[in-house]
Amino acid sequence: MERLRRQTRKALIGIVGGLVTLIGLILIPYPGPGWLIVFAGLAILATEFQFASRLLHFLKGKYEAWVEWLKQQHPFMRGIVVSITAIIVVLTIWLVNGFGFVNDVFNLPYTWVRAPYLA
Repeated sequence: MERLRRQTRKALIGIVGGLVTLIGLILIPYPGPGWLIVFAGLAILATEFQFASRLLHFLKGKYEAWVEWLKQQHPFMRGIVVSITAIIVVLTIWLVNGFGFVNDVFNLPYTWVRAPYLA
C-alpha cells in the first residue's frame, strides 16, 4: 500500500510539474513570468526527480548569465532583443487567431488579421 502511495505521489508530481513547466515554456517570449513559471515547474519536479533538480540548477545559471550579458550590451542590442521578442509575441498571437477573435468580437472589417489557416 505504501509503495502504491509513493508511486501515485510521484506520478502526480510528474504530471503537475510537467504541466507547469510546459506552460512556462510557452509563456517565455511573452511579457510576464514565463521563466519564473518554468523554474516553479522544475522545482515541483525536483521534489521527486533528480534530473529536474540538475536541470533547474543549470537553467538558473544560464538565465542569470543571459541577464548579465544583456545588461552589459549597448542599448541598440537590447533594443534588437526586445524587438525580436515583440515579433515572436505578435506572430504567435496572430497564428492562434487572437487578433481575428478580437476582430470578430467587435465586428470589425479587417479580415487580414485572421490567422492564415482561417482566411
